Amino acid sequence: MVYYILRFVITFVSSLALRRKVIGKKNIPQHSACIVVANHVNLLDSPLIGISLGRKAHFMAKEDLFHSRVIGWLADKFGAFPVAKGKLNRRAGRTAVELLANGQVLIIYPEGQRSLDGKLGPAYSGAALLATRSNVPIVPVGIIGTGKLKGKWWFLHRPKITMNIGEPFSLPVFTDKPSKEEITGMTREIMMHIAQLLPEDYRGSYTI
Repeated sequence: MVYYILRFVITFVSSLALRRKVIGKKNIPQHSACIVVANHVNLLDSPLIGISLGRKAHFMAKEDLFHSRVIGWLADKFGAFPVAKGKLNRRAGRTAVELLANGQVLIIYPEGQRSLDGKLGPAYSGAALLATRSNVPIVPVGIIGTGKLKGKWWFLHRPKITMNIGEPFSLPVFTDKPSKEEITGMTREIMMHIAQLLPEDYRGSYTI
């Protein structure tokens, strides 16, 4: 119940403060598990992507967020669970695997942190490892415009935000543990899929 109340509030407030556009919503599987991977520029990326997919989703949030009792409680109710910065620790890994096994949507920011300049940066391998371990499709999302949500009065301009949802793709399934080179290659493939959904000046080192 709390989740749906939060979702309604966030949707209502965002409709007043933003011009939000969602492209490719049909690419989100409606009855099966998937991993949603996206670029990350602003703290508001998570609630905005959460209301744009058309179904309930869970996402990893840095553990510092849960140090605040109120914010941590709200994040938990909206589907977040803690993970150490840049590390898929054992507890977070188990939670992620269980969610996917139960047919849920899991949102991951492969960069592991917000981009300060809005461009794609180096990615961690967590999303690739989870996808191969769980054998679920990956849905890339390019978030465009949240870098404008700065200062006290940004909402007066109703910035345009675009959630560009790409087509699902799958990574190879390995019978043995993939090599470091294979993991690096799969991680780059994930980032290239995200890059395709972003303007050229957002792509960083993942220029197509």
